[in-house]
Amino acid sequence: MKRALVAMSGGVDSAVAAALVLDRGFDCVGATMKLVASGGSKCCSLEDINDARMAAWKLGIAHYVLNYTEDFTRFVIDPFIAAYENGETPNPCVECNRHLKFRLLSRRARELEAEALVTGHYARIEEAGADGRLLLRKGVDPKKDQSYVLYMMSQEELAFTRFPLGTMTKAEVRALAERRGLANAGKRESQDICFVPGGDYGAFMEAYTGKRYAPGDITGEDGSVLGRHRGLVRYTPGQRRGLGIARNEPVYVTAKNRETNTLVVGPESSLYSKTLTADRINLIACPSIPRPLRLKVKTRYLQTEQWALVEQTGPGAVHVEFEEPQRAITPGQAAVFYDGDIVVGGGTITGRGFAATPLPL
Repeated sequence: MKRALVAMSGGVDSAVAAALVLDRGFDCVGATMKLVASGGSKCCSLEDINDARMAAWKLGIAHYVLNYTEDFTRFVIDPFIAAYENGETPNPCVECNRHLKFRLLSRRARELEAEALVTGHYARIEEAGADGRLLLRKGVDPKKDQSYVLYMMSQEELAFTRFPLGTMTKAEVRALAERRGLANAGKRESQDICFVPGGDYGAFMEAYTGKRYAPGDITGEDGSVLGRHRGLVRYTPGQRRGLGIARNEPVYVTAKNRETNTLVVGPESSLYSKTLTADRINLIACPSIPRPLRLKVKTRYLQTEQWALVEQTGPGAVHVEFEEPQRAITPGQAAVFYDGDIVVGGGTITGRGFAATPLPL
């Protein structure tokens, strides 16, 4: 009998993924990753571990808790803090998938002689056809599609992974969980970053590092001082709330100047740009982009992807030019390229770019 290791977070999605793979004849083993040592985390809490264990018990499969706290600190929390300190706005879910789920947990699955790693992500993996490449497609539920945070997967990782929920809607998943008698069928989901209690990044970073991020001036785009900020790490491009500025017209964060510790604000029109550059590129649907391609590009998880010309400028870099200006393109976030519902690839945004001369690939 084929064996599968199922990543079980304690939520309904991973529990139903386990049930579906079990029904397909796999000998399943559930694994919950302990990622944060202690203290107010929304992930791998004692409640989550117990929910995962109860779901595994209900399904009749073994369940283990795997301690990855040191790895999570090294590959997710420390880079998250470094990025914010560098003026970027990172996406830690991408890095958790990159390093923890599809590298370290996959490695553990192979050590257990499993033939697949199963997760509750809403996405689909399909064979491309003649060239033998595997494709990553969007999940069929547009409200739950998670392909954006999976763009970094390699062909080897895709071949070893199963996404049983990719063809289902969230409502169908909950209904199935109820029919199977899973206690977490109605469990609510958190939209915040799992390891930041209350969503206050600045407070988390100061508590974690022992640093105090210095306040400084908030200026208009003309350099006039309009107020004081509470540390640059607490702000991100496009932010309007929490600035503490009384103006006749709304103002938004448009830039952060680390050299002068200055937060720059301006009208919403200043947030728009037609270009971006990105590095750390991973391509799934093709080995390279030898000529500019008209694709749809998504620059935030909840954004609707937009038409753009994607031009590869080096082995690990691209230049993207949108057909329409885009709001608050933010360094540190992911830019993911789509051809219909197929993920062509993606990378980490480095900034609002300018026209570039392609390099030989």
